[in-house]
Amino acid sequence: MKNIIIASTSTIHGSGYLEYILNDLALFFKDVKEIIFIPYARPGGISHDDYTKKAEDAFIKIGKTVKGLHTFENPIETIKKADGIFVGGGNTFVLVNQLYKNNLIDVLKETVSNGTPYLGTSAGSNICGLTIKTSNDMPIIYPPSFNVLGLVPFNINPHYLDPDVDSTHMGETRETRIKEFHSYNTPPVVGLREGSWLYVKHNSIVLKGNLTARIFEYNKTPYEVEAGTELYTLN
Repeated sequence: MKNIIIASTSTIHGSGYLEYILNDLALFFKDVKEIIFIPYARPGGISHDDYTKKAEDAFIKIGKTVKGLHTFENPIETIKKADGIFVGGGNTFVLVNQLYKNNLIDVLKETVSNGTPYLGTSAGSNICGLTIKTSNDMPIIYPPSFNVLGLVPFNINPHYLDPDVDSTHMGETRETRIKEFHSYNTPPVVGLREGSWLYVKHNSIVLKGNLTARIFEYNKTPYEVEAGTELYTLN
């Protein structure tokens, strides 16, 4: 029943907000009139209202109405009744903390698992995985748990970056950090490059976009998968 887009980012270089994926979103949300936007991740500390306006301006281009979840008195019932859901990027820890605070983790998982179309970008993609332990974000707030929706059987690393051979930076690469994760944890991690997304339809998870994704599995050498590849089949 799942119908999910898990996108690495909302914006690619030289493109407006969601612009690079709008044609796909028009098809994805074709039967949806109103999208409930969850603005909790608040990139750069932006207000919920201003963040919702940003989403509204993007979706109006494909004829969709957007309403911020923060404007409803009963967010749980709003999620249950939503025609479509979009969770934007920002700080993953802030997002998850607010979802737990409003008792939305379970109802969001159930609603999306039952087929309500869900779009996640960046932080909104992180929460589709098993945990947020492979987020790139600073833990500026401490949520009750790092466990999240578990809509896919792996963790996600959005904005995945390959090492720059010309860089003088001596800090950890993304690959190093994910290998550190696997020193203490066993779930796979999908490194999603900018402009890539995963399309989850019923029991199938397919890599979309023009780039490869890097797959990290416990005690295995990381490897690349081509766009169009079915990464996993869900039980």
